[in-house]
Amino acid sequence: MIRRALLTVLLGLAACTGPVKLDNEQVSNRGAGKDNWWDALPRQAWSRYPRVAQSQDWFEVYRVAPGVLAIYEPGQFEEVISYLITGSERALLFDTGLGIGDMRALVDKLTPLPVTVVNSHSHYDHIGGNHAFDRVLAVDHAYTLERSGGLAHDRVAEAVGPGWIWKKTPPGFDAGQYRIEGYSASGILEDGMKIDLGVRVLEVLLTPGHAPDALCLFDAGNRLLFTGDTFYPAPLYTHLPGSDFEAYANSANRLAGYAGRVDWLMTAHNEPAVDPVYLGGLARAFEAIADGSASFVMTDGNREYPFEGFSIITP
Repeated sequence: MIRRALLTVLLGLAACTGPVKLDNEQVSNRGAGKDNWWDALPRQAWSRYPRVAQSQDWFEVYRVAPGVLAIYEPGQFEEVISYLITGSERALLFDTGLGIGDMRALVDKLTPLPVTVVNSHSHYDHIGGNHAFDRVLAVDHAYTLERSGGLAHDRVAEAVGPGWIWKKTPPGFDAGQYRIEGYSASGILEDGMKIDLGVRVLEVLLTPGHAPDALCLFDAGNRLLFTGDTFYPAPLYTHLPGSDFEAYANSANRLAGYAGRVDWLMTAHNEPAVDPVYLGGLARAFEAIADGSASFVMTDGNREYPFEGFSIITP
């Protein structure tokens, strides 16, 4: 709320004097006010859900809906959330996090069911534990294939550098050796594909924009939409390598049609279970940026457009 209020004030200044320039010293290229990001913790949203006991301090696990566990990593800037979704016969792990904690050992403790991994997209903070699982379904895209080969330390070193981690890391973790291990896909995901977990069926919705291989999972029977990084209540990125503003706008327009079909958006960062009203707001935000009616501030050389509950960063 403090950051949002600050952006509102700065937006007023920008309207009077031109764009205000905001630079971070530690976590750059991720929007305004990112230094000392841990001051926002613990987030009040998590207090609504029962916490599930487990043995790894790096993770926090919460029961956020029937058959849905949110696996939260609040110790690193991304505050990434992976979801373990269970049916009567199988389980699906939507993203595998940073690869700092032992995601496979955690999941094995949480469910006896066979587990299939699906990634919301192939950024480092969503594929870190993929290598430990036997069944990974992936989008047939060159971007996905390249990143499935693993990410060397020099490509992800910043993510474990100064200002990015505040919490004690697990025993044996060496930030100087941090990398994303390679993995192999055992099957291909396509738009509209149905994944039957037994009683629970998830539909794949390809939503490129944030990344070329971005996707959401629609759980019609339980009125849930797992959005990955296509939407979460924080700055949204169209400025990273592989991002595409126009594709993102098209995906936002598509998802706006699901607002009346779901009760909750299960997002991949900061907090779970947000109101589906944001889907319409996201589509309108892209329209406002495209037609020039939205205001912005300059953050680390990018344009950041603040909206109610989120912002959008463009190059």
